Amino acid sequence: MILIGTSGFSYDDWRGPFFPEATPREKMLDFYVREFSLVELNYTYYTMPAEKTMASFARRTPPAFSFSVKLHKSLTHERGTPEQASAAFQAFLKAIRPLVEEGKLACLLAQYPWSFKPRVESYQSLRQLRENIIDLPVVVEFRNASWVSQTTFEFLRSLKLGFCCVDEPNLPGLVPPVCVATAEPAYVRFHGRNAAAWWKHGDASERYNYLYSLEELAEWKPRLEKLDSALNKTLVLFNNCHGGNAAVNARMMKSLLGVE
Repeated sequence: MILIGTSGFSYDDWRGPFFPEATPREKMLDFYVREFSLVELNYTYYTMPAEKTMASFARRTPPAFSFSVKLHKSLTHERGTPEQASAAFQAFLKAIRPLVEEGKLACLLAQYPWSFKPRVESYQSLRQLRENIIDLPVVVEFRNASWVSQTTFEFLRSLKLGFCCVDEPNLPGLVPPVCVATAEPAYVRFHGRNAAAWWKHGDASERYNYLYSLEELAEWKPRLEKLDSALNKTLVLFNNCHGGNAAVNARMMKSLLGVE
């Protein structure tokens, strides 16, 4: 099963390219679920989610709809004591409980910064990640290419952590478009190929200002089909959100793969 969606959905600049022009923010999710059965919640990286918000998401979406939820930055980017980390994990897990109870949590996404490299303390952080999230599917996104190795893949498999495949600019140090599955679900994020703005930009969102061509998306068709044959579920998320590009490309990928 291949599920396709976007990284977030409530963007003002999606009015026109995706949403009807007059769509109010509170109606965007209602429109989104007509076309997609998956969404990645990204705001939870910046703001610790609230349980009542997750309950609202669960209530307002169809039974077969699912969410990938990005871990809060305190769990991947900030270094505190084990006690502080445990408390943050517990707060996050309590907040997403409504999605779990309704069977709408596809997985959790743990995105680490480019500075997170294969070191002793990094491996320990990944162990602590799994120790704190015992029973839920977790996918790890590395931003540094030094993680792309069989050692990493086997380590993730030992912890039942998924590896996040990515499509992003072909720049030194960034993760190349490898296609690997280490645990359920398989996961692919399309960040765009805006190499010029990846490191040099006024606002971080500029690096995701990119619209894939049909030919570029077609490069991934056999890779996604390979992942789909290996695991029960493959999640495909478009993070090139600038100007509605993610929604446009997600539509294109649905058509390319014949996904309803």
